Formats: sequence, C-alpha cells, structure tokens
Amino acid sequence: MNAETTDLRGVLIAVGGGGRLLLPNANIAEVISYSPPEALPGVPAWLRGNLRWRGWRLPVLSFPGLVGWPAEDGGLGAKLVVLKALGGNPRLPYFAVVSQGFPRLVSVGRERLLALEEAGEQPLGVLARVQVGEDVAVVPDLLTLELLIDEALAKAA
Repeated sequence: MNAETTDLRGVLIAVGGGGRLLLPNANIAEVISYSPPEALPGVPAWLRGNLRWRGWRLPVLSFPGLVGWPAEDGGLGAKLVVLKALGGNPRLPYFAVVSQGFPRLVSVGRERLLALEEAGEQPLGVLARVQVGEDVAVVPDLLTLELLIDEALAKAA
C-alpha cells in the first residue's frame, strides 16, 4: 500500500483568533459568502443565530466563541462553511461554522499528521490539537458540537 492510498483529503478552516479546524473534506456540504445570521433570543453568544440555506434553517456557530478564543466573526472575506451533521438528528442535518476566508484543501497522511500533546483537558468541542505539515489545527468533536447546538436551540424555542 503506498502513501497515496492512505492519504485523506482534509480541509483547514481558519476560524479566527489564530485558530484552524481540521475536518475531512467529506464533512463539507458547501462554502458560502458570509451574511449575518438572524439572531436567536436566549442562546449562548457562540451560537450566532440561524440562516436560511436551501430550505433549511441553518444554525451558525462561532467556534472561537465556544472555546474561548478571540472571535472575529463576519470580517472582510468571511465565509460560512456548511457542515454535514453526523448525529442523525432530523432537526439538525447541517450547521455552519464562521470561517475567516476560504477553507484550504490539504492531503493528510500519517507522515504529515502529528498529535500535539498538551497538559490538561481540551476545551469542550475539541477532540485533539494536531500539526499537519506546517499548520497547527484542532480536530473538532462534531457530535459534541451538534449536541450543544441542539440543546441551545431547544432552550431558545
């Protein structure tokens, strides 16, 4: 088996505060231009609101706001990265993450991916910190993100 067959296509998403997310390319449904979401009363600040997208009401998440990084939502060149939800919740098949610029495709192979060891626990919503080539990124816990979004939306309803 050669290296090409073990590489995965990933996406690096700059989310503000100097942070990047690393996700499998297959999780990305679409990248759209940023437009301010409709605010929702009673939700945490990291849940920016809802946006209409292809007939869905799409929850918009500020990842930096969730994990305590400085948030830079909606700046020049901002995008919304629409992610396919993995939890099977029929009310939440998709959600969006605010991105600072267009996500970058990367080839992720074992020789290029290095887990960064840290003392202490990761913030809620983070599985691991990794280095991919020259880039340091976090691998988000998508199932936890979906649960947090669903709980916040239920409280707002």
